[in-house]
Amino acid sequence: MAKFKIVTTAGPGTGVPGADHALEMEALAGIGAEIVEVKGGEDEMAAAAVDADAIYGKGRPRITAKIINAGKKLKVVSLASVGVDSVDVDAATKLGIPVTNCPDTFIEEVADHAMMLLLATHRRAIEQDRMVREGRWTEGRPQLLQVPRLLGQTLGFIAFGRVARAVAERAKPFGLRLMAFDPFLDELAISAHGVEPASLSEVLTKSDFISMHLPATPEAVGFLKEQHFRQMKKNAIFINTGRGPTVTESALIKALQEKWIAGAGLDVFEEEPEVHPGLLPLDNVTLAPHIASASGETRVAMATLAVRNCLAVLDGKPALTPVS
Repeated sequence: MAKFKIVTTAGPGTGVPGADHALEMEALAGIGAEIVEVKGGEDEMAAAAVDADAIYGKGRPRITAKIINAGKKLKVVSLASVGVDSVDVDAATKLGIPVTNCPDTFIEEVADHAMMLLLATHRRAIEQDRMVREGRWTEGRPQLLQVPRLLGQTLGFIAFGRVARAVAERAKPFGLRLMAFDPFLDELAISAHGVEPASLSEVLTKSDFISMHLPATPEAVGFLKEQHFRQMKKNAIFINTGRGPTVTESALIKALQEKWIAGAGLDVFEEEPEVHPGLLPLDNVTLAPHIASASGETRVAMATLAVRNCLAVLDGKPALTPVS
């Protein structure tokens, strides 16, 4: 019988590297731990957590207070993600259970993805691809003759954490002017990266591209509303690789439909995995299924850090990357 029980959701499916958790099990074998995969939602996870020593969280189902309170032996909740909105951190903290995440694992991939969405939406890549496939060759150039040159335009950030800073570094060679709003950073911390500190109003009204990076804290849910999209330029493109719930999606759709802004590139959505049907018919939107962090390396890095956090806590040591 294994010394420790770690519960997690079922593997992501065939064809996905590490779907069988072999990587994690190799690391955990030394302490006599087992990983138990749970299929289902909150009730099934709560039942499995009753005698669990750790929960290895992968985003869904959300690790709620019900699941955490059910874990009478629970010592740690280790998340394979940067964001922590998939767990009730307050419930865990009240019970003295540390929650850990992978804060630096996905930075480069997400920054790359944000730049990809910016460029693809700006240059109408999906529409141009469709024109070629449908034999509408002569429509491509007239469309792009209405699109301003990228050089000299302004990219504004809402929140300026690690991913936003990496995006800024990628944007500089394109000749973009950079500005950022972040109420938790002083101006020197922003300007040190060659980025102009700005108010939210300045970012909204002066930016040609706006990149959203707020975490989905309770205070940030629904942060961007109709009034904010109305302040943006008509040629503005909105990019979100952060968290979908930080944006009131109905307001964004209205802004796109009524041409308050020119377009959007979205990797995250308000009610994942559901996508608002109003987004689907829009030609001026580039959509991706919350995969900005995915690469051949991130699977290994994510699993390694998540397991190392479990190992540390189960061995009576402090977590490596605690969030609570």
